[in-house]
Amino acid sequence: MQLKKLILDTLKEEVVPAMGCTEPVTVALACAKARELASSYEIKKVEVLVSPNIYKNGLAVGIPHTDEVGLPIAAALGLMCGDSSKGLQVLEAVEKKDVELVKGLVEQRKVLLQIKDTKEKVYVEVRLYTKEENIKVIIEGRHDEFVYLERQGEILLNKDSKIIGKDNKKKLLWQTKIEKIIRGIEEMQADELEFMLQGLEMNEKIALAGLNKETGMGVGKTLYDNIEKGILSDDLMSQAMMLTAAAADARMSGITMPVMSSNGSGNNGLTAVLPIVAYKRKFPTEEEKLAKAVAISHIMNGYIKHYIGRLSALCGCAVSAATGAAMAIAWLMGADYKQMEGVIKNMLANLSGMICDGAKVGCALKLSSSASAAIQSTILAMNHQVVPAGNGIIAETAEDTIDNLRILCEEGMKLTDGVIVDVMKKYTVYTENIDVGA
Repeated sequence: MQLKKLILDTLKEEVVPAMGCTEPVTVALACAKARELASSYEIKKVEVLVSPNIYKNGLAVGIPHTDEVGLPIAAALGLMCGDSSKGLQVLEAVEKKDVELVKGLVEQRKVLLQIKDTKEKVYVEVRLYTKEENIKVIIEGRHDEFVYLERQGEILLNKDSKIIGKDNKKKLLWQTKIEKIIRGIEEMQADELEFMLQGLEMNEKIALAGLNKETGMGVGKTLYDNIEKGILSDDLMSQAMMLTAAAADARMSGITMPVMSSNGSGNNGLTAVLPIVAYKRKFPTEEEKLAKAVAISHIMNGYIKHYIGRLSALCGCAVSAATGAAMAIAWLMGADYKQMEGVIKNMLANLSGMICDGAKVGCALKLSSSASAAIQSTILAMNHQVVPAGNGIIAETAEDTIDNLRILCEEGMKLTDGVIVDVMKKYTVYTENIDVGA
């Protein structure tokens, strides 16, 4: 497959709009599909089994159209009001009047949740029991990838082998030298990447919403207020921190606005795009260059996440999305490949220890720090100041450094997700005892 086509196909598949935090939305999507397969609307109960990573990222995040947090309410919304044809915007049509109805399902204990012992990072299994039928739906691998559908014992879909084939195609891209990928994006025509600009506009809108009204922790608005007071300077770094944090404030509080996601994560999409928006606001840039810069950012986010996992014990916004944004900004500033490689090394030397302890309003702080590090790493690399090989996990090449990050993630942090979930469960527990057999 030609490199250009592989890049474009990957961008079109991985850069899509999403409303609400992606993990609760995935649960809602699976529940919506289960209901659509049923012929009876008389629901006896629904059992939802999720991977530890899905659980972790759905525990404390706001759900659109509600003042609620967590996976049970997301499941109930998907079950009663969701439209699976809308993918990660499955909750787009929910209205306020629907919320009280679905709350009743949760309160009546008709929505049961449990963590499933699985090595899969993205895994949601829904078992819907109605008066007349039993339905089973599984999403696995990607947040919108249905791999198994069953109704009354009849298997309607079983596409495990197709997922493996799709992943093998993508591996060709992720095994390509980073410099070659960047050259491939540079050689594309303006109209081929024009769709990348939609994400700039969409994610800037939610950032402005977070600045106009304090939401979540109000990190972005607080930074903005202190820029206005002159306590913080109105420079590129402050703009990147402010916009990225404000968008996370709004999104993590459950605002009813879509974002352009990246590699299955809305927060990754915000982090990959909004530092570029900050650059555009400070240094007006033609659209063709912006589109290519955004493509570089999204592709690098996907590249690194291929090695550490779509969901991980590490904060993907920090180590992958912000690294993509930093490379994009360096490219806009005229960096050569050696300098862009330096950006990767600086970022991973700085942020490789940031853990992911779930999606929540506090993510605005991590996204703000990641955006700040992206600008810092870029400025240093542009001036040929790069963390040398042999310093910690930093290797001679960007590719080997990313592979060291993989080793850290796969071998060094095997128990980390479980420990994080156990700590989080001290404060909020809503799992049930479900028979997790086949």
